[in-house]
Amino acid sequence: MNLNIENLRCVRAGRTVFAELGVEVEAGEALILAGPNGAGKSTLLRILAGLLRADEGNAKFGPVSLKEDRAEFQSHLLYTGHLDAVKPALTVSETLTFWAQIYGAPRANVPIAVAALGLEKLADHHVRTLSAGQRRRLGLSRLALIDRPLWLLDEPTVSLDAESSARVAALARQRCESGGVVVAATHIDLAIPSAKTLDPAAFVATPKEGVMNADDLVLSGDAW
Repeated sequence: MNLNIENLRCVRAGRTVFAELGVEVEAGEALILAGPNGAGKSTLLRILAGLLRADEGNAKFGPVSLKEDRAEFQSHLLYTGHLDAVKPALTVSETLTFWAQIYGAPRANVPIAVAALGLEKLADHHVRTLSAGQRRRLGLSRLALIDRPLWLLDEPTVSLDAESSARVAALARQRCESGGVVVAATHIDLAIPSAKTLDPAAFVATPKEGVMNADDLVLSGDAW
């Protein structure tokens, strides 16, 4: 299914973060969010995840409208933010088993998720004993545990070494190759041939130029 972002406008603390932001991401494609800190990347991801409400506009994943049926829209996505959402008292395996129960994923996916982020030697370790990078890998292991077609990734490789970052990039490519959609704020190259690049800060009205739209953007990677 395609992701259609339609004329989104977000105002926070009296400041327009972006306005009339619209783009279509087809099944099998990725959208890379670019721009400096404060450009609106995390805000856009949180709106798409249903954690913030846009002041105007909508998003649709296939026929499902975020504005009209947020719960159904959320049932199609996985969101990874800046926090790893892990409990110190649980082990790595227990954490994944808990997530599998919550999301209705097969228990057989637990060892697959452990292996996907290289956590085999840590499976019986409690989360409180893990380093920041190991906790990050555990949080991201949900991507291999739970089958959702739309991924929203906010700086997924923070605290990760090069090998672990490559594992995350490989998972993102596999998601696109299987017909899913990945929207990611990231500074690493995910090496997805069909990736588009968007800077949310480009969608801000100025007195002389007005509001930019997708046709005005300079894209990196393949053209739209």
